Amino acid sequence: MTDPQTPEKLPSSSSSSSSSSSKSTPETSTKYSGQKKLHYPNPPESTIPDPETLREQWRFAIRQYSRWYSQAWGSAILAGLSFFALARLIDALLLLQSLLMDLWLDATTVRKMHHCPLPS
Repeated sequence: MTDPQTPEKLPSSSSSSSSSSSKSTPETSTKYSGQKKLHYPNPPESTIPDPETLREQWRFAIRQYSRWYSQAWGSAILAGLSFFALARLIDALLLLQSLLMDLWLDATTVRKMHHCPLPS
């Protein structure tokens, strides 16, 4: 089964074009060399659907958009809170490291002043 989101490649018409290579059509002259014909599994409708179907499709589209919009906001809020918490954690760790370094330096200067040996 094919994915409805990806187009399918049609078989190339090289065998039919080789037999009629003497004829030049305006279609082939406007195409680029890398262009390929694509067939979409869900083509647009040829007629306008009835109003009830359009209302149902419109309601479905609104529900989908609302769901995606709320999920995007939820993800953004969660990411913001995560980065805020990470910044606070790093800030606290740096403050703790700074305080411990100050305490250690104070302890070593007191020991040096009283000629106490440093513990090993």
